[in-house]
Amino acid sequence: MATHYDIAILGLGPAGATLARLLDPAFSVLALDRKKQNGGFCKPCGGLLAPDAQKAMARLSLSLPSRILVEPQIFSVRTFDIAAGLRRDYQRCYLNMDRHAFDLWLMSLIPDRVDVRTGAACLHLERCREGYRLFWREDGEERQATASRLVGADGAFSLVRRVLFPHTRIRVYTAIQQWFADRHPHPFLSCLFDAGITDCYAWGLTKGDSFIFGGAFSPRHARKAFELLKQRAEQYGFLLKQPIRTEACAVLRPSGPGELLCGGDGVFLVGEAAGFVSPSSLEGISYALESAEALAAAFNTGQTDPGRIYFRNTLPLRFRLLEKMVKTPFIFYPSLRRLVMASGIGSLGLR
Repeated sequence: MATHYDIAILGLGPAGATLARLLDPAFSVLALDRKKQNGGFCKPCGGLLAPDAQKAMARLSLSLPSRILVEPQIFSVRTFDIAAGLRRDYQRCYLNMDRHAFDLWLMSLIPDRVDVRTGAACLHLERCREGYRLFWREDGEERQATASRLVGADGAFSLVRRVLFPHTRIRVYTAIQQWFADRHPHPFLSCLFDAGITDCYAWGLTKGDSFIFGGAFSPRHARKAFELLKQRAEQYGFLLKQPIRTEACAVLRPSGPGELLCGGDGVFLVGEAAGFVSPSSLEGISYALESAEALAAAFNTGQTDPGRIYFRNTLPLRFRLLEKMVKTPFIFYPSLRRLVMASGIGSLGLR
């Protein structure tokens, strides 16, 4: 293993894997990720590929293998405002998929010239004379390497962001979801709002023979809030007894443009580590793909200041996020949401 690289990428989710694939072959690249082909880290996620993510994949000429998809494919979202007692169905064109298989597939597209280290948990990183030094555990051994430039593609709880940009704040939620054997009479996809429990939202969806129910909550008392929301959902016909497994992770929800961070001083952030995630839906795959493409283009110019180019390349992405921040109150403020749902505008019919 080489001890020094031009670029080190921490995290191989959609952002990191796409960046590693698109970088010019002239770069020596180290990529670390906790996932393994069999076992290792699995991203807790509902596993829906949104239209924006489909569009990003189309632009990158990526064709999704059918083995990634999971039955059934559902074309409407059953939306509940629990406090108001309202339900509406809205047409949506998500793809139901196996999120772990999706991540592994994107990793499989990385060229062999990239030094990919799977099952590698980064322990520490620091600035050094060569740029940045990374320490990680792999196959029970502690290893280290240096890199001239460092990319944080390590998600909401980004080690790169926490260590190297400790004073940059962003709103954090705890996402909790549970898997159940599906006992509902018909498959469905749902979105639930209850402002008394969370100012974000919850979701439920059929995935193969299973049903996933989850939500995003303030980190304080998140598990208590999740259990309370389960009880209320059961009153609306959700069958949520005897969970098979429980998953949890941090999720970001930017509330202002100052929370979006591209990096600095030879460090670059992509995907959710940069705060590039929808504040309304918490969808992050499209932003991960787009920010990775933007950073690869900046690196591949060969210019000495790729940070400036990366910032410029992500302007459309950041403007789109700002637009979503402006629209978010119409979805999450109870009185506005109640007005929209009561009107039936955009729905498939009144319920």
